[in-house]
Amino acid sequence: MTLADIDASTWRELEAAAANPQSGFRFLNLCSVDAEARPQARMVVLRRADRSLRLLEFHTDMRSPKWQELSANPHATILGFWPQTQLQFRLQGTVERHAAGGDQADAAWGKLSTWTRMTYAGGPPGDERGFDTIDEAALSRPVDEAEGKPHFGLLIFRVRTLDWFQLRRQGNRRALLTYDETGALAASRWVNP
Repeated sequence: MTLADIDASTWRELEAAAANPQSGFRFLNLCSVDAEARPQARMVVLRRADRSLRLLEFHTDMRSPKWQELSANPHATILGFWPQTQLQFRLQGTVERHAAGGDQADAAWGKLSTWTRMTYAGGPPGDERGFDTIDEAALSRPVDEAEGKPHFGLLIFRVRTLDWFQLRRQGNRRALLTYDETGALAASRWVNP
């Protein structure tokens, strides 16, 4: 496998994961830094990948801490690991936030299922609910999906570096790839695992 093969196969995997809920890279870890300079990590769903522009797309609630963290510091890391293939992707780059009401966020909202839209209609992420037990009946009451639209945010992650790592019984392999402003592969090299 060459470095060019690694570049091509990584982006094929990411594009496939955005379309396939069963992919090992569908759920990725988004890492940001909070206002007190503490690292924060959470799982996000990969909604779209574009190999030509080297970008990944995620959705979030604009009331979430990650939205505020990425506003203050747009630098982030995405980490994915698929046990079946023993592959790890660590991607570093910056996040562009697109708020509800903007063209890009509205276009992404329009592609969501009704069920997904309703997840944005509740209270702010992390707020206390005010009861001691989960009331399943209350949780299953219908909500108006339109209530969620003002809270929907789109995150576009522009990849600048890819740290590719594969676990192997005989000789783990690792490569570093760097992309320029246009998304073109600017440099690649093998490194010690």
